[in-house]
Amino acid sequence: MSIPQTITGDFHVDLKALLPRLRIYALSLTRDRDRADDLVQDAVVKALAGQRSFQPGTNFPAWVFRIQRNEFISGLRRQRPTVPLDDAIASTLSHAPVQESGLVVREFTRAFGLLAACQREALLLAVLEGWSYRRIAALSDVSVGTVKSRISRARTALKLTLAGKDPVAADAASTDSLVRMLGEQAIWNSGSAATAAG
Repeated sequence: MSIPQTITGDFHVDLKALLPRLRIYALSLTRDRDRADDLVQDAVVKALAGQRSFQPGTNFPAWVFRIQRNEFISGLRRQRPTVPLDDAIASTLSHAPVQESGLVVREFTRAFGLLAACQREALLLAVLEGWSYRRIAALSDVSVGTVKSRISRARTALKLTLAGKDPVAADAASTDSLVRMLGEQAIWNSGSAATAAG
């Protein structure tokens, strides 16, 4: 399953198409399904309220992702909570035909959750969204070198955490594949939930 990248020019259609990607990004930031859903809702409300400030022809997904990131940061400033890793993520993202082992997904999800938020964000945007380092740096308001460092450190941390669990998952290519797989599973699951609700 690939992530849709098409922008139609219709604000509401494009915003709706971004919802699964916004949820994945929110999950990577919050590590909690309920808070992720709240964050997506807040970002969508802000995007709709600021619709007139969007400049057509500019990067719509980046604009919405920045709104969501800013909402997340604002929430952290208001609360400063410690968020436990939501163990249900692993079971939610599990889908037998796509993965070899539920254990690998659970271990990877746990290891991914242990990364610093800035590392999760950078790795997710680079691997799952396919963003360039420059684009991630612009979103995060840091240098390209900092983005490279965050991604490298995230991959190294995942490699070290997973090395004792599953040797196949211990290289950067495998961690990138797992990030993509988890993202696609989240899209599949959020699509199933939307279909069931509709």
